[in-house]
Amino acid sequence: MDLRANWNYPTSVKFGAGRISELAEAVKTAGMSNPLFVTDPNLATLPMTQKAAASLNGAKVFSDIKSNPVEANVIAGVAAMKAGGHDGVVAFGGGSALDVGKLIAFMAGQTRPVWDFEDVDDWWTRANADGIAPVVAVPTTAGTGSEVGRAAVVTHEKSHTKKIIFHPKMMPKVTICDPELTVGMPAIITAGTGMDAFSHCLEAYCGPFYHPMADGIAVEGVRLVKEYLKAAVTDGKNLEARAHMMSAAAMGATSFQKALGAIHALSHPVGSLYDTHHGLTNGVFMPYVLIFNKKAIEPQIIRLAAYIGLKPRFKAFLDFVLELREQTGVPHTLAGLNVDDTKADKIVEMAPKDPTAGGNPIPLDKRAARTIFNRALEGRL
Repeated sequence: MDLRANWNYPTSVKFGAGRISELAEAVKTAGMSNPLFVTDPNLATLPMTQKAAASLNGAKVFSDIKSNPVEANVIAGVAAMKAGGHDGVVAFGGGSALDVGKLIAFMAGQTRPVWDFEDVDDWWTRANADGIAPVVAVPTTAGTGSEVGRAAVVTHEKSHTKKIIFHPKMMPKVTICDPELTVGMPAIITAGTGMDAFSHCLEAYCGPFYHPMADGIAVEGVRLVKEYLKAAVTDGKNLEARAHMMSAAAMGATSFQKALGAIHALSHPVGSLYDTHHGLTNGVFMPYVLIFNKKAIEPQIIRLAAYIGLKPRFKAFLDFVLELREQTGVPHTLAGLNVDDTKADKIVEMAPKDPTAGGNPIPLDKRAARTIFNRALEGRL
């Protein structure tokens, strides 16, 4: 099968090995002549990143980004964009770089603080839509799917809370998905980002709302994870596996417009308080949340199990999740991520207030959050 295609759902996607060579053309298509090149500090030192920036007439690189981005990163990026007279952003990297790049392009034309555009009710209508600069997104991981998303996550430093900022025009104009860019990812990061894509698809599918289009995308995304994540972790140069995982990531972000749930609602405060890798944290919480939600989602999980080639049983799907985590090096407990119980009360307080909590099939209150957190800490299924 030729794994090259041009897609226009949800945005224009140029997919396939070697397509980073089309970056300059994509920038022109998006209406930019002087983009700010946004990436993270580790990627900024790599030859592939420097080559991509150089292809844009030596575009200025901004890389002052934390692994869990904070408002200060966005403010600094907006200042760099204005100082350089940039007319758009190339966001190059994993979820952190993509989210910050999108937020820089969004906030460059706003006068209100970023928190005024949180994904609450219709707060997005507060934005000056005409001031939003275009974005070309180039993912170098296969996890968040931010390259096809209309939102970005940023941490509020004072409250240690991850906030989702949303606007329809935050969607990148063009996305280049080149699996060759993911070849250098370490195995544990491949596993973590893959678990992020998996959790997006799974929680979207299990969400209690009606969105059959999202459901269809999500179940195929889960199948791709089942078939190719282990291979991508085992052999980082396996371009077929890398390509299919890149597709799964984009599918997860496309489908979770339906819902996310308790996996993310717990992972967000743990990540903001302990600075854990988001995808790995999702992977740790996944089986514990599945069991908590069982009475509400068992029929859906049985159908999903059958679709991906398992016995049509809830336990078969749960066993698959546990086996995949073990095969890819994802810890079974939060202790494996150096998370302890010293901040449990704060996490339990924060999780039900997270914007993703409302999409859980069973209401996530503080008692439920504590139950799931304790089981994930102790490894009790």
